Amino acid sequence: MIAAAAVQKPKALSRGSRFAPIAPASPAKGDRILAGKNALDHLGFSVAPLRELHAEGYFTGSASERRDEFLTALNDPEVDALIATRGGYGSVYLLEEGLPANLPTIKSLVGFSDLTTLQIYLWQTHRWTGFYGPMLAAGLDQGAGALGGYDEVSFRNALTSTSGGWTIPLQGESLHNGSAEGIVLGGAMTLLEATIGTPWELDTDGAILLLEDRAMKPYQIDRVLMHLKHAEKLSKARGIVLGDFPECEPPVSGGPSVRDVCARILAPLGVPIIFGAPVGHTARAMLTIPLGVRARLVSEGEGQLEILEPAVTA
Repeated sequence: MIAAAAVQKPKALSRGSRFAPIAPASPAKGDRILAGKNALDHLGFSVAPLRELHAEGYFTGSASERRDEFLTALNDPEVDALIATRGGYGSVYLLEEGLPANLPTIKSLVGFSDLTTLQIYLWQTHRWTGFYGPMLAAGLDQGAGALGGYDEVSFRNALTSTSGGWTIPLQGESLHNGSAEGIVLGGAMTLLEATIGTPWELDTDGAILLLEDRAMKPYQIDRVLMHLKHAEKLSKARGIVLGDFPECEPPVSGGPSVRDVCARILAPLGVPIIFGAPVGHTARAMLTIPLGVRARLVSEGEGQLEILEPAVTA
């Protein structure tokens, strides 16, 4: 069972709080990073200069460079929060390089996709809360409320609210009705799956489990879900929030859809399930979901996630 008493939370952000951009995975285009920076400026935050790394193939820089960038941002007293430029692949190499057993003062870490690896590691080893939300060149760059952009209300609430009791409309549909309370955990499902067998394998006992991804065929999602089931990552979850899985159409017309696969495998669990929320990889305005906090999932209609405690402290 997840030990709520051990949870560590960063300080709430306020007007003028400073973000440090980090690039723990793949490189992003400069114009999109700039657009994301402008979005944070518009929200009243500031952004530190992007550290220059030397790209290596599909990595933004060497593993040691990316690790040092992450630790430098955590150690910088003028930095209040960290935000990724984009995902792609490569965050796991920060763990391969090795992170200190005792990290500096906790700070908000915002991102999705490949950042799932780092977020799960920080939760499992340090009980840090996190934020599954837009990145500079993946969501923020497209603007608030725009297609492919981000949801401003949930972004602000997650990072600045020091009291619980706010609600995130999930804009999906119920695959199994009901309500349940638990700790919100999860992220990109293939990266969650990749933690199985590692020292930072995600403990989903008592979780409201967030699962999403993109560009997978329905049978590939079926395979991941069955692996999670056999690894007992689903049986102890108290509720499940599923993304809308863009670019995951059936390869054969009339074949089973992702929704069909999820309903068949997950509905028999008997827990509340919402499918189609604009989280992580989505063509809609992306929600920001606080991770590591108590919440109540209400699965009826389009669904809602009631945040029962803040992810940040005063």
